[in-house]
Amino acid sequence: MTASGTVIGGVQAFASDVIDGFLEITHSGFALVGLAVAFGAITLTARPDLRQAGEEELRSWLQARQVATVGMPLEPEASERATATNPKELPKEQASVAFWLSKKYRVAPEPLAALVSEAYEIGGRTKLDPTLILAIMAVESSFNPFAQSPVGAQGLMQVMTRVHTDKYDHFGGHFAAFDPVSNLRVGVRVLQECIARAGSIEGGLRYYVGAANLADDGGYAIKVMAEHMRLRQVANGRNVPIFTPTPAPAAPAAPPMLSTQAPAQTVPAKASGTADATPAAAEDKVALLSPAT
Repeated sequence: MTASGTVIGGVQAFASDVIDGFLEITHSGFALVGLAVAFGAITLTARPDLRQAGEEELRSWLQARQVATVGMPLEPEASERATATNPKELPKEQASVAFWLSKKYRVAPEPLAALVSEAYEIGGRTKLDPTLILAIMAVESSFNPFAQSPVGAQGLMQVMTRVHTDKYDHFGGHFAAFDPVSNLRVGVRVLQECIARAGSIEGGLRYYVGAANLADDGGYAIKVMAEHMRLRQVANGRNVPIFTPTPAPAAPAAPPMLSTQAPAQTVPAKASGTADATPAAAEDKVALLSPAT
């Protein structure tokens, strides 16, 4: 063998040894990585607390990166928290009611569709007409889920939260008064109790507004029942005007000239749908709706 052949052979042998060594080291490295992954998987399986801590750390890091990139956190699940649904997906009767209420009270049809659907579902369970439930919401809050009266009636159905705090325990606490669906469900439960106490829907409405012991409820029950009847007509496919003309009040009779007694005054129990007109009416509502002892 010539000298050049010997040199070439040595170089080839050296290169072969280097390659073999690299492959052996790489193989060992992959083996170590595999062992580390397997050990980590076993550890995380045996220690769910470590897995949860790792997931939270990774989630925090990803959120921080999103804030740095976009300028605000991204919440793809935010739409799932919204009280809204497509009114076109509702049954025809419910869709008609949702669109009619949307136009009259100038509220988006999507959240109203969710409330209408819930009212029909809970109405079926409680044997209450869902249009009655919706009429109470309309009169009480005009579908404002954050409405609050001066005496503390809150939410869509203006439930006295401090009186009925226990009813919100199943919904995570009294702040659920401002969750539309939770407030609706609690309000229906209070309404059921009022109707059972009074023995009639009209009487139950007087209890609900806190006017059962007053001479006049300020026209509350009449107003609710009128809206209830309109909604029933809408649900039955009737073309009901959104705004109905209010009849002119009759002229009051002149008092007797020789009478020295001041005429009795009627004190309304409710004003503007969400606020009790007088402290007496407010106290009466709290007392009437307090849980029985």
